[in-house]
Amino acid sequence: MSQSDSRLIVALDLPTTEAAWSLVEAIGDTVEFYKIGLQLFPMGGMDLCRRIKSTGKQVFLDFKLHDIPATVEKATRSITSGGADLLTIHAEPAVMRAAVAGREGSDLKLLGVTVMTCYDDEMLAEMGYAFGARDLVLRRVEQSLEAGVDGVVASAHEAREIRERFGKDLLIVTPGIRPAGADIGDQKRVATPASALSDGASHLVVGRPVNAAADPKAAAAAIVAEIASV
Repeated sequence: MSQSDSRLIVALDLPTTEAAWSLVEAIGDTVEFYKIGLQLFPMGGMDLCRRIKSTGKQVFLDFKLHDIPATVEKATRSITSGGADLLTIHAEPAVMRAAVAGREGSDLKLLGVTVMTCYDDEMLAEMGYAFGARDLVLRRVEQSLEAGVDGVVASAHEAREIRERFGKDLLIVTPGIRPAGADIGDQKRVATPASALSDGASHLVVGRPVNAAADPKAAAAAIVAEIASV
C-alpha cells in the first residue's frame, strides 16, 4: 500500500532527464507528484512528463510561461498534449487569459506565479515594483481569479491570508519548503511542511531536501509523515 500524499510535489531539478527518471524510480511509491522545470525542458522534459504520467503519477510543469498572449496560447495548447496536471504561467492578466484559452478542452490546471520565493521586498524595489511582496501577491491572486486560472504559486508567508480572503477552492502551491534544520539555499521566504499546510497551502514543492538527499526515498517519507501529522 502506497504511503504517498499528493500534497507533496518533489522537484526534479536535476541535470538530465535520465537522472530525474532514476530519482523517480528510487523514490517509488513514496511520491506520486513531480515537478519538471525549465532546466529539463530543452533536454526532453515533455518526454519525461509523458513517461512519468504513464506510471499513473501526476506532473507539475513549472515552465512559468511569459510572452505575448498569442505565443502563450499556442504554447499552452502544445503543452496539453503531454497530459500534465499543472502548468505555471506568470500572473499577468493577458498572459493568464491566453493560457486559459490555450488549455481549452483539456484537464490541465493553470497556476499563476505571483511573486517568486527568491524575491523579497528589497529585490522587488530594485526591480521597480511599487508593491512589497505581500501586496503584490494579493493583487496577483485577484487577477488570477479574474482570468479564470485554477490557483496560484505563492510562499507560505502569504498562504494564510490568501486562503482566508479567496476561499477553500483555490489551489495554493507553495515552493520554498524546507524541513526543520534544512539549508534554505537561495530562498528568502521559506516554511516547514507542517506550517505551510496549516497556513492554507494545498500543495508543497520540495526540491533539494529530497533530490539532493543521500537517501531521497527516506527524505520524502519523512516529509510525507510530517504532512500526515497536520
